[in-house]
Amino acid sequence: MSATLSTSTLLAVPLAPLVGAALAGVFGTTLGGNWIGRRLSHTLTILGVLVAFVLSAMTLKSVAIDGARFNETIYQWMVVGGLKMEIGFLVDGLTAMMMCVVTFVSLMVHIYTIGYMEEDDGYNRFFAYISLFTFSMLMLVMSNNFLQLFFGWEAVGLVSYLLIGFWFNKPTAIFANMKAFLVNRVGDFGFILGIALIAAYAGTLSYAETFAKAGELAKIAFPGTGWMLVTVICICLFIGAMGKSAQFPLHVWLPDSMEGPTPISALIHAATMVTAGIFMVARMSPLFELSDTALSFILVVGAITALFMGFLGIIQNDIKRVVAYSTLSQLGYMTVALGASAYSVAVFHLMTHAFFKALLFLAAGSVIIGMHHNQDIRWMGGVRKYMPITWITSLLGSLALIGTPLFAGFYSKDSIIEAVHFSKLWGAGFAHFAVLAGVFVTAFYSFRMYFLVFHGKERFDQNPDAHHDDHDHDHDHGHDAHHEPHESAWVVTAPLLLLAIPSVVIGFMTIQPMLFGEFFKDAIVVDAARHPAMAELAKLFHGPVQMALHAFTTAPFWLAVAGVALSYYMYMVNPALPAAIKARVQPVYTLLENKYYLDWFNENVLARGARGLGYGLWKGGDQAVIDGAIVNGSARAVGWLAGAARRLQTGYIYHYALVMIIGVFVLMTWFVWRDQILLLIK
Repeated sequence: MSATLSTSTLLAVPLAPLVGAALAGVFGTTLGGNWIGRRLSHTLTILGVLVAFVLSAMTLKSVAIDGARFNETIYQWMVVGGLKMEIGFLVDGLTAMMMCVVTFVSLMVHIYTIGYMEEDDGYNRFFAYISLFTFSMLMLVMSNNFLQLFFGWEAVGLVSYLLIGFWFNKPTAIFANMKAFLVNRVGDFGFILGIALIAAYAGTLSYAETFAKAGELAKIAFPGTGWMLVTVICICLFIGAMGKSAQFPLHVWLPDSMEGPTPISALIHAATMVTAGIFMVARMSPLFELSDTALSFILVVGAITALFMGFLGIIQNDIKRVVAYSTLSQLGYMTVALGASAYSVAVFHLMTHAFFKALLFLAAGSVIIGMHHNQDIRWMGGVRKYMPITWITSLLGSLALIGTPLFAGFYSKDSIIEAVHFSKLWGAGFAHFAVLAGVFVTAFYSFRMYFLVFHGKERFDQNPDAHHDDHDHDHDHGHDAHHEPHESAWVVTAPLLLLAIPSVVIGFMTIQPMLFGEFFKDAIVVDAARHPAMAELAKLFHGPVQMALHAFTTAPFWLAVAGVALSYYMYMVNPALPAAIKARVQPVYTLLENKYYLDWFNENVLARGARGLGYGLWKGGDQAVIDGAIVNGSARAVGWLAGAARRLQTGYIYHYALVMIIGVFVLMTWFVWRDQILLLIK
């Protein structure tokens, strides 16, 4: 069997969703006259993503089984001073895995959207956007150079902006998409600086050529500082990942992005876009391995995100925001793994998390539909008997999320905890504590949501906000809030069932080749002597069954059990306890409710400070100094001098003669007095 990959096949993977997006976006909207209807629009976009998924699966088979690899330039755009700007693909184990995750989750979201958005006026536009996002993400993960990586990076950010603000008549959605756009620009500024430093010092934008010169870059000091150049490059690149993958303190945009439709929460903010930063750092492992400073920075940032974002999930009442803060926390886990040089564990958790978190988001959307667009978990309860498919898939997703042995999340999450335990970097101790404590926190808020939604007393007839609507339309889609919940249509439940399967089994099936085999052998580089985490994990691994059995004797398992048990007691057995605890720790609750006051700080200190600085530069710098003193001031000075000179130029000969006589007198007087002074001095 051939171990080569076809260029045309690889091109078809990103182009198929792009064609679907173009057809639906042009001919399915007012832009092109609405020539095609809803059915044809969703058919074309789903077909495009299906083609991409099938080709991605074939590519994964060729890479994993046949050992196929691909690293070629597809198109050369321009050459500037020896710097080549190209479009090209790099396909190895890391890329092939990401291609399958992106296309499979996107396919499930496309199918789900048929049911979720069926009554929305922007139906065709939404399908065009999510297909365009799929194209952008595929271009990002398939790139073999920094130029194409940056194109995909910015493209997913743009489409995310469009999707978060999809309901553009909704003020909160407009605020949320602008917030996401601006916060990501902060991260992207660092990202482009890192790419610029690579272009300046390595003289190339190609991954392979940059990695070949990594040793040389590691010997260069950053001009004017005692820092190594590679450390500055890595920190700049990671700042980009902090924005895209929502790491503290650039995480503030992701919870507000829940203002967009639920399908994009699953596609963008759980499974794909937010993992772009994790993928990028793993891809750049040959550079990051050269800087312990950068890895320690990553380790600490990830630990803060994993623990403190989990705390915020405890007090959320919006079902989507609970899952959103869970996403933030799990992204922190992935980042901790990156900092511990366990890159393969990070992308392994990326993969498992993509399935069960997409499942949880889509299940949350199914609950929202069944509850007639109520999103407040305090006014649910007892939904299990009305929505059995949504219930069982939510339970499976929650069990995977908290790391239940044999479930997908267990293998990746436990591997992260073990990896950071073996790390020798500064900050590893705090990171290990954070990810351990995060196990309890995750189990608590996950099953708090699960119990309040699916078990206990039915409370949906007590909802004071009876017509809370995820779509925020002027009508409630014909639903009466006092109707009983109902199971969603098959286009909604089928993706839930299909996502539930990998959420249970994918970890068991793939941990051996991904973490301890050769699946990532030429994609990820680790200096085992300096960063021994993966080598130590390999010594302890004796198969997925033994790992699961051993888990019952470990702290993470019992912490998860404690979290589930406490949530059951507090919300099922003694529901008065949460209110009593809240009353006793009101300052802590207020701190969490205000999200550590980071939004307040950003809006009142950073934003107002930037506005004040801008106003000062405008009034003081531009108007007063530049326009007032330099431009207008110089003009006034020239005018005054010209006026003074004009008064001296009278045109009368006797005036000029008088001036000449006075001038001769002054000169004679000066020379006589000068001679007298010199004689006196001598």
